Amino acid sequence: MGELSHVASTGNIHMVDVGGKPVSRRRAVARATVQMAAETATRLRDLPKGDALAAAQIAGIMAAKRTSDLIPLCHPLPLSRVDVELSVEHAAVSIEAVAETTAQTGVEMEALVAAAVAALTVYDMAKAVDKDMTVTDVALVEKTKEPA
Repeated sequence: MGELSHVASTGNIHMVDVGGKPVSRRRAVARATVQMAAETATRLRDLPKGDALAAAQIAGIMAAKRTSDLIPLCHPLPLSRVDVELSVEHAAVSIEAVAETTAQTGVEMEALVAAAVAALTVYDMAKAVDKDMTVTDVALVEKTKEPA
């Protein structure tokens, strides 16, 4: 196991210096799930287009763009793409967030923040009808880097 990237040998935290790294095309995919009662999922599925799921999609995209404001040591990145897709399943909403950039550091945090905030928005939209929902499985599932 390596060292923590944001902790100096003295124990002080710091922003990682990426100035000497080459610019490359980077992509990250993260997922999250909101577990809920099947009835809650049905209600979400039956809503007209442009409703709670659209709000969660926009919230995820906006959150990715603000990641460096939310996570103190993240670099602000010029995002070239953020996509958040939500699908209602039998007793859950699954979320997949994709973030892309051409930069000196990766976009994992942006994808993770997008997925998490989209999940929290679904939770917020449905909490009045389902007190037992849980946000689970927020995870990075893919990251790639290729020359710019």
